[in-house]
Amino acid sequence: MKAIIKRELAAYFSAPIGFIYLGVMYFFAGFFFFSGVLLNNSTDMSPVFSSMVTLIMIMTPLLTMRLMSEDKRHKTDQTLLTVPVTLMAIVAGKFCAAALVYTAGILVTLAFAVVVNAFVTVEWAVIVGNFIALLLLGCAFISIGQFVSSLTENQAIAAIGGFAAMFIVFLLDAVPSIVQNSLVTTVINGISFTKRYTPITHGILDMADLFFFVSVCAIFLFLTTRVLEKRRWS
Repeated sequence: MKAIIKRELAAYFSAPIGFIYLGVMYFFAGFFFFSGVLLNNSTDMSPVFSSMVTLIMIMTPLLTMRLMSEDKRHKTDQTLLTVPVTLMAIVAGKFCAAALVYTAGILVTLAFAVVVNAFVTVEWAVIVGNFIALLLLGCAFISIGQFVSSLTENQAIAAIGGFAAMFIVFLLDAVPSIVQNSLVTTVINGISFTKRYTPITHGILDMADLFFFVSVCAIFLFLTTRVLEKRRWS
């Protein structure tokens, strides 16, 4: 799996996509920090983290669109499927590479917290909680985007499909207000990303919420593996 991770990281930064992704993430994170914290002479970094959620939803599909579709488009997937590595290791390696690039993109928020803390003590429990929440949400989005990428060889379709899937995830929260049904409300509340995400941002690390995001990653990595397995035997 280590070889897969190295291969994918090299692919990100041998092409402009890795640098573009990090550049956009750093630029907008800096803008959110400047406009939400510095201009308001505030120590509350919540506006930075909340704004980052929208940015992540837009940028993550660009990070995942090539994960599986590129090999399929260049016909290198057949070579990859014949190497002495399990399909799960291939999928997990690609996922880990994307997660590492993603983590590098959001680490700047901790740098901002250190800057603020140099002048006034910040609530590190909330800062760390927000960072963990962003990390878990991003990993869940990456697993979803990777699954979508495995379904097509067109990177544009993979990006659009990934964004649509992530957008639908947030739209689910509006369903209970439209469908007045207790069962539907219970189900939606149980799978709501927002309801799992919000407590973590307050520094409340409930194992159920953490397990939810880990489970989402595991489910979509499994589904991606199944797609590759079907392709191997077709």
